[in-house]
Amino acid sequence: VIDRNRAADLGLTMSDIGKNLAALLGGSYVNRFSLLGRSYKVIPQVDDASRLDTSKFDQYYINTASGGQVPLSSLVKIEKSVEPSKRTQFQQLNSLTVSAMMTPGVALGDAMVYLEQEAKAAFPKNFQWDYTGASRQYAQQGSALVITFFMSLLVIYLVLAAQFESWRDPLIILVSVPLSIASAMAFLMLGFASINIYTQVGLITLIGLIAKNGILIVEFANQLQITKGLNKQDAIEQAATIRLRPILMTTVAMIVAMVPLLMASGPGAASRFDIGLVIAGGLGVGTLFTLFVVPAFYLLLAREHRINAPS
Repeated sequence: VIDRNRAADLGLTMSDIGKNLAALLGGSYVNRFSLLGRSYKVIPQVDDASRLDTSKFDQYYINTASGGQVPLSSLVKIEKSVEPSKRTQFQQLNSLTVSAMMTPGVALGDAMVYLEQEAKAAFPKNFQWDYTGASRQYAQQGSALVITFFMSLLVIYLVLAAQFESWRDPLIILVSVPLSIASAMAFLMLGFASINIYTQVGLITLIGLIAKNGILIVEFANQLQITKGLNKQDAIEQAATIRLRPILMTTVAMIVAMVPLLMASGPGAASRFDIGLVIAGGLGVGTLFTLFVVPAFYLLLAREHRINAPS
């Protein structure tokens, strides 16, 4: 540590002290000389033993502007400390980056919760932490995903309510949506993909695709009640049986259509994989729920459409 006030009193600047120390310790090339027909570099420097021993710094002298010399020990105090080789910053604050790989099978959200618990126990109270990369995106877009999901669900519900002229039938149709969304989110929680704009687009698409299965069953069951006079149970049983093949055919076709996205490579492959994973995973599991849950809720909530049927 340099005593700046003492150096200023002696007419020395930081540059003067730096040049003197560079000549003593730096090993700079200054000239060449010839000896016996060979040329050698002139590199002024104190011997290695003195350079590595800080206790001998009081033997060094600094040239002043007046031509005199002062001992280095009168200007400099030696303090030992440990410093990083470089300092990194995050949002204009000194930072330390901690990177880790998740254990297979551990969800990203669970890993972030664990890291926060360990950080609270290990860091001093005045320390703060934040996320970068996929973890930061997951933390920031968690609430946005919920809003996006409910807004898309509301729009689809209103469209179906206008189409069926009923408030009950859209509820029956959309009862399989939360189950399919949960199955798609399971793949994200297991770390196969992160929550980003591409997975959000995939979830919105999934809501429309999975609602199609409920529409096929509910609409056909209502027609059977009106045209053939069947009760709710007989109508939903026949509708689910007859519509089973087209539902499975369209679901398999859509899942197969997602295979190129899942196997994509090159630039943009990660975004295509995220969309394909959400749609294929949600459709595969959600369709199974549709075939069993929608008929059950139809018996519970649907009204009778038969003419002269008891209300």
